[in-house]
Amino acid sequence: MNILEFERPIIELEERIKELKDFSSQRHIDLSSEIEKLEKKLENLKKEIYGNLAAWQRIQIARHPQRLYTLDYINRIMTDFIEVHGDRLFSDDKAMVAGFAKLEGERLVVIGHQKGRDTKENIERNFGCAHPEGYRKALKVMKLAEKFKLPVIILIDTPGAYPGIGAEQRGQAQAIAENICQMFGIKTPVVCCVIGEGGSGGALGVGVGDRILMLENAYYSVISPEGCSAILWKDSSKVREAAEALKLTSFDLLKFGIIDEIVPEPWGGVHKDPELSSQNLKEALLRNLRILQKLPLDQLLKKRYEKFRKIGVFKE
Repeated sequence: MNILEFERPIIELEERIKELKDFSSQRHIDLSSEIEKLEKKLENLKKEIYGNLAAWQRIQIARHPQRLYTLDYINRIMTDFIEVHGDRLFSDDKAMVAGFAKLEGERLVVIGHQKGRDTKENIERNFGCAHPEGYRKALKVMKLAEKFKLPVIILIDTPGAYPGIGAEQRGQAQAIAENICQMFGIKTPVVCCVIGEGGSGGALGVGVGDRILMLENAYYSVISPEGCSAILWKDSSKVREAAEALKLTSFDLLKFGIIDEIVPEPWGGVHKDPELSSQNLKEALLRNLRILQKLPLDQLLKKRYEKFRKIGVFKE
């Protein structure tokens, strides 16, 4: 079941309630009052645990193997998806999916990182870590969206861009920098949403948009807590301290003005109620797209540029 350590008290109480219900049904004994007390206790326990999650606990939820990925959302909330392959230079990167789709009848372009469900698929998808050709493919499809006047939705979910020798030889840094630069001038509405992990340049390479949304238990950071703890403390066990110091949760980033909106998740994360989570994301995407589509193009681009120029506070 992939139970997280901090969830064990909840799971144990749920199992106890289930056992009582089964016992009551099999023996025809009325235990409704006892069950009702335990269910109230369970609800309070969920509020106590899930309502006060630490940064590291949210990261564990963001990385949960049963969490919905880009293609899961596309299949659940969109129709008529036609995937586009290749970057016209090297090959097709399966860690980055891109194509045309419809959302409530609205034609658009959708782009996103894609992870795998098992070892074989994770190797095929490179664990959601895109190569330069993935970022070039994403930019190619954004240019098509601009040409056909289609809005762009980008779903971000990556530990980071792939740092291998081959990727560096093929221009990983250049591909990410080119995307960031070009995305400021894409002449169509762009809505980005961090649906899981938002790791460093891997996320930023497709992370420039008019609206930046974030699922409640996702994280968005310049470096992973593991990398941060290894650099600052020379100790990989300091991940909890690193997670808190990095201020990488959706609530931190909304407060700092990095993101524009938090998309709510069910108690315990997206995987606890995929249907509700999908509908929450769909509603947020549609609402933001409709607002952006009312803006004149020159105003849209100006606001996009100003949005990112305002990020960050410094003193001289």
